[in-house]
Amino acid sequence: MAEAQARFTKRTLDLAVPKERPFFLWDGQLKGLGARVDPSGSKTFVLRYRPKGYGARGPKRFITIGKFGVLTVDEARNLAREMLGAVATGGDPAADIASKRAASTFAEVADLFLKEHVESKRKAKTATFYSSLLKTYATPALGSRKAEAVTRAEVARLHNQMAEKPYQANRLLAVIGSLYSFAQKRGLVPENCNPARGIEKFAEQRRERFLNSVELERLGAAIRLGKTTGIPWSSDSSKPASKHRPKEENQRTLLTANAAAALRLLIFTGARLREILDLQWGHVDIERGLLLLPDSKTGRKTIVLNRAALTVLQAHPRRGAFVIPGDDPERPRSDLKKPWAAVCRQAGLDGLRIHDLRHTFASIGAGAILGLPIVGNLLGHSQPQTTARYAHLDVDPLVRATNLIGEHIQSAFDGKSKSGDASSGGGDN
Repeated sequence: MAEAQARFTKRTLDLAVPKERPFFLWDGQLKGLGARVDPSGSKTFVLRYRPKGYGARGPKRFITIGKFGVLTVDEARNLAREMLGAVATGGDPAADIASKRAASTFAEVADLFLKEHVESKRKAKTATFYSSLLKTYATPALGSRKAEAVTRAEVARLHNQMAEKPYQANRLLAVIGSLYSFAQKRGLVPENCNPARGIEKFAEQRRERFLNSVELERLGAAIRLGKTTGIPWSSDSSKPASKHRPKEENQRTLLTANAAAALRLLIFTGARLREILDLQWGHVDIERGLLLLPDSKTGRKTIVLNRAALTVLQAHPRRGAFVIPGDDPERPRSDLKKPWAAVCRQAGLDGLRIHDLRHTFASIGAGAILGLPIVGNLLGHSQPQTTARYAHLDVDPLVRATNLIGEHIQSAFDGKSKSGDASSGGGDN
């Protein structure tokens, strides 16, 4: 490869004419800083150096700094000085990068991504979700491949294999994309190496279920039954009766005060599950009717309590720091799976999710003409488009408009329109 000497300026590089073969220009101001000029006309800054301790016969190292145009001459020169400073103290930047890339399989990068990025910068639930997606789907398929060698075709194939789980498949694409952004910043893969980019996502059918008044009545009755006499067990005729099985009249599930209070608070506040289960008495301001949450999915959050929610909190006993404690009064309850399943079975609400209570809270607010901004504030949405999903429920203005139009048409249709009405004029036919 031919070489040429020139003092680096923007003009010098702009005027460097490509040849049939690549050649180097070397900076007269900073020894080792060069620019490779390719036949295509592309010009790339490089650094050439010898590791400390080898002397004049030591091996030459080359390291790519970046493309001219993306970097200015001054920026490239500053980066080169930093690298030469590392060399002067015994470092070997090119060898370090080569070593990292040689050792970086997809599985190794994924582990580093989870430990050094996700666990420290994402909420615990999100971190668990990321870890589950990578370890369940991505690592078994791509783990042994060099991270920089994973292709878009491989990721697309993995994505397509998850077609029956479109939500998880699309989230996996996003997680892999985030993983490669992290790897690029760490020098574990080259720039612009992201095999998840450009892959078309599956269409997702957003699942929304809103309880009507009759269903809410059944849900409330089931909770009251569970807290008083208990919810009858579901019978299973396929299983033989055990001599230790309770008598039929005693086969009931009782809801604890904590479980019943948690379900009522979820219904009356529209809060997320963890916002209620992790709620501490120190976050409750009964006098002003507020829940002052120090952290939530969207950061600090204030929930305005209605009278129904205040009544639940005022009647609920305080046993420890948490409003809904677990078996250990100093720790929150972990979940509501069993009581929720019993309540839904009794109320005849198969498939209802706890999160659907939040949708119901929002739907009632939107249908009551409160306005989407107000509903969004009550729910703690950080983005207006999140609340916009309930816009189709805010139908009252449309009902009034269509009634007005319908009455006008009906009046004309029945021959009752007033004379001189604009609609009965002699317009064009």
